[in-house]
Amino acid sequence: MDTEKIQVVKSSGEKADFSISKLRSSLYHSGADEQTVTTIINKVRDELYQGISTKEIYNRAFALLKKRKSIYAAKYKLKKAIYELGPTGFPFEKFIGALLTYSGYEVKTGKILQGKCVSHEVDVIAIKKEQHIVAECKFHSEKTTTCNVKVPLYIHSRYQDILAQYKNTKARPTEGWVVTNTRFTTDAITYGHCMGLYLLSWDYPKENGLKDRIDRLGLYPITVSTLMTKREKQFLLSRNIVLCRQLADDTFYLDHLGISEIRKKKILSEVEMLCNT
Repeated sequence: MDTEKIQVVKSSGEKADFSISKLRSSLYHSGADEQTVTTIINKVRDELYQGISTKEIYNRAFALLKKRKSIYAAKYKLKKAIYELGPTGFPFEKFIGALLTYSGYEVKTGKILQGKCVSHEVDVIAIKKEQHIVAECKFHSEKTTTCNVKVPLYIHSRYQDILAQYKNTKARPTEGWVVTNTRFTTDAITYGHCMGLYLLSWDYPKENGLKDRIDRLGLYPITVSTLMTKREKQFLLSRNIVLCRQLADDTFYLDHLGISEIRKKKILSEVEMLCNT
C-alpha cells in the first residue's frame, strides 16, 4: 500500500496525510530500539486504510509497544497521561509544582496573594535564589482545545496587580508564567512575548516544553503507568502523589491499594525504570 496516499482523521475531525516519519519519531521518543520501531511501523502500515483515525493508529502502536516492553508504552502515552490527570485541573497544578520542586525550586501551590486592587489565588509559586515565579496553570481535558490569547491577556493583568502590590519589596515576583497542557495559539505566543510572560506548553518553548522537561528530568506523572488501574491512579492523585518519582521514594501508598506483593513489585519496577531513564 502506498502510504503517501493514505489520509488519516485527527481528533479535531480534520484530515491529513499519514506520516511515517511522525510515527517513527514518536516511537523512538518512547525509547524503543531500532528493531522494535521497524517492526511496529511495518505492522501499522499493513493495517492502514483510507480515513483511519489517528486514535486507532495510536492504540495499535501502544498495544504493540506494551507487548514488547511496558516502559516503552508508558513513555509513548505521556501526552495522553497528562490529560488523564483529571478534568478539575488541580492535579495538573500539583504536577507542575512537583516538576519545579525536583528542579530545585521552593514551591507552594494554591496560595492567595494580595494584589494592589484585589486578591488572587496563584496556582504555583516557585522560588530559587533571585528567581521568583508566579505561575497560572490552564488545564484542558480536550485535545482539540488550544490556549488562545485571552488567557495570557487575563493572566498578565493579574500579574501586574500583584507586582503593583509588592513594588520595591523583596517579595516582588520576577517572572509571570502561563502553563498549559495543550498548545498556545500564535497570538497567545506573540502577546506573551510582547508583555514579558513566560509561556510553557506541551511543545513550547522548542526543545524546552513540558514534554522535553519531563523526559530530561525523568519526572513522569503516575498516569503513564500501564500497570495501574484508573481507580488506583485516582487514589494516588487524591493524596497528592502525581509523579512516579514520588511513588518510588515512598511505597507506603501502594500498601493502601490492596494489591498483591507480586503486582506491587511489577508496578514499582516500571516506576523505577521510568525514573532512571
